[in-house]
Amino acid sequence: VEIVSDSGEGAQKAGQTFGTVCAKSHNGVWTVEIIPAEIKPPARSRAGASGIRVRFASREVTNRGERAHLAVAFNEQVLYGRIADDAYGPGTVVLLESKWAEDPQPEIRAQYRAAVEDFRAQGLDVLELAMEKACLEVVPDARVGQNMFVVGMLCEIFGRDIEKALGEVVEVLGKKGAEVVATNQELVRRGWVFAAEHVPHLWTVPARESLPPQLVMNGNQALGLGVLAAGMELVAMYPITPATSVSHYLGRGLAKVGGFLHQAEDEIAAVGFAIGASYAGKTACTVTSGPGLALKTEFLGFATMAEIPLVVILVQRGGPSTGLPTKVEQGDLLAVLYGEPGDTPKVVLAPATIEECFHFVVLARRLAEEFRTPVLVLSDANLATGVTSFPRPKIDPAWIAPPIDQSPWPEGLLPFDWDAETGLSTRPIPGQRGGEYVVTGLAHTRKGKVAYDPWSNQEGCDMRSRKLAALARTLV
Repeated sequence: VEIVSDSGEGAQKAGQTFGTVCAKSHNGVWTVEIIPAEIKPPARSRAGASGIRVRFASREVTNRGERAHLAVAFNEQVLYGRIADDAYGPGTVVLLESKWAEDPQPEIRAQYRAAVEDFRAQGLDVLELAMEKACLEVVPDARVGQNMFVVGMLCEIFGRDIEKALGEVVEVLGKKGAEVVATNQELVRRGWVFAAEHVPHLWTVPARESLPPQLVMNGNQALGLGVLAAGMELVAMYPITPATSVSHYLGRGLAKVGGFLHQAEDEIAAVGFAIGASYAGKTACTVTSGPGLALKTEFLGFATMAEIPLVVILVQRGGPSTGLPTKVEQGDLLAVLYGEPGDTPKVVLAPATIEECFHFVVLARRLAEEFRTPVLVLSDANLATGVTSFPRPKIDPAWIAPPIDQSPWPEGLLPFDWDAETGLSTRPIPGQRGGEYVVTGLAHTRKGKVAYDPWSNQEGCDMRSRKLAALARTLV
């Protein structure tokens, strides 16, 4: 199912609400946001389609699928953009807002009539519906209510429980007050009745059998939940699409568990802030996307050389350069692995599901601390905005890093006293008596002193590589 409209008409919220209703009905669900490249594209433009795809089934769903079975469109022009993306084809049912057939402007009326004929010629099954007129019986401006009206329609069309939809209205809009909630619940009810009168039942999608307690969230929320579950004490980031909503999620919860969320002035400052916090003994993380990773590269090499633990969450988007901020691409792997100068071994975790987004952040924190190295979690825009359900994890206290031992530094122990087999060494923390040492991005000895001779450099490279070899042995 797709809901498409001009930007600002609430199509994405409608789809998220309906998708959550399906998930709570024990359907497998996957949602994908449809985001125009421009921040505010012109109304009724083919390139300005904004909305969401909701794919649901009586089994687990792991991707967006191919052509949609049903599309709800608030105007005819946005449909052209989706047809160009091969989202619809012969047999796709389109529920199209019909007010444009009576628009005061002759050119808009002509555009609408020509488009409907064109869609039908392409094999689309177009139902022209006066959805906005029905909404105006409840609200003075359909732009602030048509989305919940559509939620009610979809619940009736697919036999979803309207009470679950009414409950979701409370979840989504509860903070806006009782009057707003009541109005939108009435719109859901009106949409239900409207669909029963005007839309035939074409599909049946039974729910799955009862499942264990589920979480319903998108990948960025799962990443944020993983940060909380891992006991991260600091997250530093600069806003960047499609990673920004991780900070939105953490902004509601990190401080409540004693953490600190820092919005830096730029990408370089964000990673420097996180590395500094980690050096001081805090569990730290930074979140970014491709262009931000490019700016963080020098600091990530520094963290590798200085052996400072760090978790980096990278939500990929289209590139190169600023590229395609709202599109899906998985092109950053080689840059992550080899984009820094010199020999900089690191750990990269690439979740394949939204559930893994949660668990991999927890694992990344543990690996970064135990191996004194940067660990990158490689997500993408598809996972970031897609919504699905997964079993509620049982929180394990072992996920949270134990307190750092700040007892006096043993006499004779060096800050880079590498184990000959594993390359691991004890981590000194500022303020630890006897643990003073020099932190540098230059090649250094076991004492942390800068050294330019080939033997010291070779030893450092060997030991940093042996850490990954030791990690690999634990995976067998």
